[in-house]
Order: sequence, then structure tokens, then C-alpha cells
Amino acid sequence: MIKTATLYPVILSVPEPTRALPVKSKNADLSRYAREALFISAQKSEIKLGQLTKDADGVPLPSDGIYWSLTHKPKYVGAVAGTTPVGIDLEYISSRSKALFKRTADEDEWALGDSRSWEFFYRYWTSKEAVVKAVGSGILKDLSECRVIEIIDQNNLVINYRDKRWDIEHFYFNNHIASVVKDSFNIQWTLL
Repeated sequence: MIKTATLYPVILSVPEPTRALPVKSKNADLSRYAREALFISAQKSEIKLGQLTKDADGVPLPSDGIYWSLTHKPKYVGAVAGTTPVGIDLEYISSRSKALFKRTADEDEWALGDSRSWEFFYRYWTSKEAVVKAVGSGILKDLSECRVIEIIDQNNLVINYRDKRWDIEHFYFNNHIASVVKDSFNIQWTLL
């Protein structure tokens, strides 16, 4: 039986020994941990994952009608599995070049909120990346086509992309933010 009313995005803490590895070894471990998070997400959804494959561009391919998405950063990895296209992204909230504000959203999008803080920036960035992951296109190519059209509250906003509404939910933890394509699903986050 497949539950479709709730999505279970899972965030796993990366163990300290992995964080200290050289980049190439660390990336392999991060991918492995992200897949571990994916299997936990699928188990919580009572979804059976088939073979996990990606296309030539590295985009996850659905397996037996099951969609999946992974994300990883040095301290945390995340994943989600579902019966419709899904996307997840996470970022560490830190200051960066102010030029990224202009590349991430236009003035109309920024006017929807009351802040240009880094937390707000990462809400937009992770939301847009989650959407393009769900669609299977590249973030740099399609970032400007994703448009924030509504901020519902601190944890939810709406993106328009390719003439479709994408509801996004955010999860804040340990100076990080994760965003997942929510659409009509309830979201139950797990942080391990």
C-alpha cells in the first residue's frame, strides 16, 4: 500500500569522520548517506524503491512510478520519495555575495517579503532548487524562470514555474534550511 497523503522528507546528520575526509571521499560518503535518508523516507511512506538510476545529466529517474530527490551539504544530507515528482534542497544559512540576491529573484519577488536577510535569500534559493529538481531541469539554467508568487507564512511559499503552481514547505534546523515541494501533501519532517 502506498500512502499519498503525506510526504516524509528525511534529514540526516553527517558523522564527524566523514566531514573531515578529502573532497572526493567525502562526496561518495555524502551520496551514500543521502540514499540512506531516501530509504528512510520511502519506508515511512510505505513505498518500495526500485533501482535508483539517473539520466545523463544526473537527474533522478522515476522507478516503478516512484519519484525521488536527494540533497547534501557538508553537515547534513536529505532525501524524499513520493508518488508524484518531488524535489528537496538544503543549505547552510551564511552570508555570501550580495549579487546573488539579484540572480535569485527579481524586485517583484523580493517585494513579497519584508526582509533581504540571508535566511530569506535561502528560502527563495532552496525553494527554486527544489522545484527544478522535481521537474528535472538544471538550477542555473531555469532559476530565473522560477518565480516566487506568494509567501504564505514563515514555513510556506508558492512558486510559479512553467505555468504550474508549486507549493513549498521549509524546515529550519541548526542554522540550515531545507525546502521540499509540498503540493497537496502533508509534510512530516524527520531530522536524525
